[in-house]
Amino acid sequence: MHIVTANEMYEIDRYTIEQLGMDGKILMENAGREITKEIIPLVSDRDRILILVGSGNNGGDGFVVARTLRNLGYHPFVLQLVTNEKIKGDAAYHKQLFCNFGGSVEILQNVDEIHRYITNADVIVDAILGIGVTGNLRSPIDQVVQAINDSEKRTISVDIPSGVPADEGVEVFDGVKADYTIVVDRPKISAFLTHCAKYYGEWKVVDIGLPPSISSTVKTWMKADVQATLPKRNKYAHKGNHGKGLIVGGSIEMPGSIAMTASAALRSGSGLLTVASVKGNIPSIAMRCAEATYRPLKSQQGAVVNQEVDLFGFDAIAIGMGMGRDPNTAIFTKKVVAEAEMPVLIDADGLHHIKEDLSILTDRSYPTVLTPHLGEMAMLTERSVKEIMNRPFAIAKQFACQHQIYLVLKGAFTIVTDPSGQQWVNTTGNAGLAKGGSGDVLSGILLAMMMQGTKVQVALSNGCYLHGASADHLVENHHSQRDLLATDVVQGLTSVFRTFS
Repeated sequence: MHIVTANEMYEIDRYTIEQLGMDGKILMENAGREITKEIIPLVSDRDRILILVGSGNNGGDGFVVARTLRNLGYHPFVLQLVTNEKIKGDAAYHKQLFCNFGGSVEILQNVDEIHRYITNADVIVDAILGIGVTGNLRSPIDQVVQAINDSEKRTISVDIPSGVPADEGVEVFDGVKADYTIVVDRPKISAFLTHCAKYYGEWKVVDIGLPPSISSTVKTWMKADVQATLPKRNKYAHKGNHGKGLIVGGSIEMPGSIAMTASAALRSGSGLLTVASVKGNIPSIAMRCAEATYRPLKSQQGAVVNQEVDLFGFDAIAIGMGMGRDPNTAIFTKKVVAEAEMPVLIDADGLHHIKEDLSILTDRSYPTVLTPHLGEMAMLTERSVKEIMNRPFAIAKQFACQHQIYLVLKGAFTIVTDPSGQQWVNTTGNAGLAKGGSGDVLSGILLAMMMQGTKVQVALSNGCYLHGASADHLVENHHSQRDLLATDVVQGLTSVFRTFS
């Protein structure tokens, strides 16, 4: 499913109308009817449905919704928040059509009256503003939005909650806090921004007949994508067919980190796995990962120091988990990254190790994967966490393209970006993953996926999906978001994989 910016959505509409010849009135009719289909299960025929309409296509959709609901025996009441002169084009056509069918429209004369209209309603349909809004709202719309939010009435937004920006980069805004949003044709970028997503409530996309061939550079990665791309196991396969991986990490103070990575990689289908860590860690890790083999690394005061490591024969390497920030360890990490003639995944402390020498990434001839969370991304780019949260797509794309790497920007909506700037958003996971160790488990899953012979982007997107799906399954069936642990997610992979067998 493609995700679009406001300009991309405008261009899709323009192309459909001007180049393909579909009348805008038909598109608006389609939108209103499909939106109504999704509204009907959310209301009863006894509900007083207040439809708030503004100017533009969003308001036009609202008139179609009102007419369709009225024809079906529901009780819509349309309140127009702008003067008649501002209802133009296709919206004016559908307003007239609603009135021709026996509907009536009241115009808000005094903003103070909005409280009376809302009080008398059971359900509010927000068809006030569309995708072209940024920043703070003007009067009287700002007061109407505030009244909607204060009322706590069940609220359904058309396409996007009014006042919420469609694009990233807008930090401060006034927006309707919807319970449900019926998104027209394609979700907008803001549905995947943590500070905007909460305004959408539950959301669903409806098809209104726009051409599917017009794409964007951002897509979601969903179960159907995993189903189509997850490698099948050949009944005659042997362990060598499923990859040989190396995990490098762990200081004496953090053996659990690399242990979780190794457990996740084994549970995700690694054929052969070697763990390289300081000698003192190996007995405790081996107790949890009997299936792996081990290489002791030289250490000083419990931290890995620079040394020669035989990297021959591995299909992929993951490095950085639990290594600490010792300067000698950083030299070792950069040496491994520079010398590895295979895909390398860099996580956690490894990201800090390469921070001052990012040219090492562009100098590599093999795929490189970085898996930062928001704080680590802020460190790598010398930006604030707030800026990363406000513009994750743009910043991730810029960084991946500049350094020619695959970037897995972890968060509530994890974004996978390839070196060309194409992006995929993960659709699974919950707040139970907001705990230490979750990233270590993800790295292990990603490493296993990278060893299975699929494209790097496919491996990363599948790994992110499986990681989140395990957390979702566990919270739904066995755990709460509060008590879920990273080690539980490793065990939960068993049930997730069974759904793809």
